[in-house]
Amino acid sequence: MVSVRLAAPLAMLFLSGCVFGPEHSPPQTALPAKFNEGGTKSDQDVTSVQWWTAFNDTRLNKLINMGINQNLDILQALERIEQARASVVTSAAGGLPSLTGTASETGSQTNGGFNSQPRSWDSKGELSASWLLDLWGEYRRAKQSAKASLDSAFASVDTARLTYLSDLATAYIDARYYQARIAIANEAVRSRRETLSLTKLQLEAGAASRLDVVQSEGLVNSTLADIPGFEASFYSNAYHISTLLGMPASTLINDLKKSAPQPVARHKVISGIPADLIRNRPDIRAAERNLASAVYDIGNAQAKLLPSITLSGSISPSYVHSSSHGTSNTWSFGPSLNLPIFDGGTLRANVKNAQSVAREKYLLWKQTVLNGVEDVESALAAYNRDARAVAANRAYVKSYKEALELSTASYKDGASSLLDVLDAQRSLTDAQASLATSIQQMANDYVTLNVAIGGGYNFNGTAQQVEAKVKPADIPPSLAKK
Repeated sequence: MVSVRLAAPLAMLFLSGCVFGPEHSPPQTALPAKFNEGGTKSDQDVTSVQWWTAFNDTRLNKLINMGINQNLDILQALERIEQARASVVTSAAGGLPSLTGTASETGSQTNGGFNSQPRSWDSKGELSASWLLDLWGEYRRAKQSAKASLDSAFASVDTARLTYLSDLATAYIDARYYQARIAIANEAVRSRRETLSLTKLQLEAGAASRLDVVQSEGLVNSTLADIPGFEASFYSNAYHISTLLGMPASTLINDLKKSAPQPVARHKVISGIPADLIRNRPDIRAAERNLASAVYDIGNAQAKLLPSITLSGSISPSYVHSSSHGTSNTWSFGPSLNLPIFDGGTLRANVKNAQSVAREKYLLWKQTVLNGVEDVESALAAYNRDARAVAANRAYVKSYKEALELSTASYKDGASSLLDVLDAQRSLTDAQASLATSIQQMANDYVTLNVAIGGGYNFNGTAQQVEAKVKPADIPPSLAKK
């Protein structure tokens, strides 16, 4: 027959294997077999695909590589990994034995008349130990929840890197667009000044009126008035690129001011299938890990409803050094039982709250998945039509270039009025602006589509690898990692 002394520890050991609360399993939701304008073939892992190289723009490639390890949003996300890792340690610490020690030494002496006493010293020490037995898995669930939050922190780094790629590529495309608009405006000014000079000559010859000259001057000045706005927009995007790279604009602006064509992607995007998004999109992975953390929090809350046992003890040796030496030792050891008998419903309300949070996190995960599908669908619909818009605008420009040549020649011969030339110039400028806008839109839609499918953020390594090698250079010494 097993004695009570042996049975009690065995029972506690058995109970310590109990874990309350539901287990997390990967959530499921219905997804279409393919995107509406996509194929049926999976694109597998696209997280390392350097899609921006399709622009064949060495400057853009250089900027992306330069800033990926110094973007401030990414560096902040990396710090949150450190915070989440510390939370894993603190969440499990309550279920481990703790040991604390104290020591003291005091001296005393009484002086005065016949009652004088020699000096004496009293040395004391104490060691205290306690261990809350995790009978119901409270701290194990807390540690599981913290580990899921750590996974979410790694996914947040990937989200920050993907956002960086999107913001930088878009700002670069927009900067080149405004450079193109400046070039178009300058070309229009040159052409309209030539027309103005021709009109002044015809005025002197009596073949034109003062009204014709004033109209030509007005069109020149109108075009000149557009240029400062384009320049301001170029600088705005250039400054944003500098901020994304975490560097002063002065070191970058001169390089960006060098003329370059608008970026045009040379490769076709393979969108994959909706199921690929669950693996490739970091925001979906982060939502799933946040759901896991919330599920484990339910078990943590349920475990608090049950009794808990704490083993605690202490030993306190002391030594008195005086005319009569002496030592003493006191110790204590034993279990204490905590019974949550009446708490006004707080503990059960905490369980209901944890369950509600978990349901909310599931709905958020599902919404994140559906938003991801919508992002890809919308980007596909736009990108698949961009090429047609660019082709139509190229034809538009070609037509009005010819119209301007014909109207100018006819005006020189006196067969048509100045208004025909001015209308042709205005229409050509509008056509060139429309072409530049459609090229900009196609490039931005290419970026949007690649970001929507979760492409490229692992091109320089996984979040774990990046965390190991990226070190902020300008952190104050007092805040540097020890």
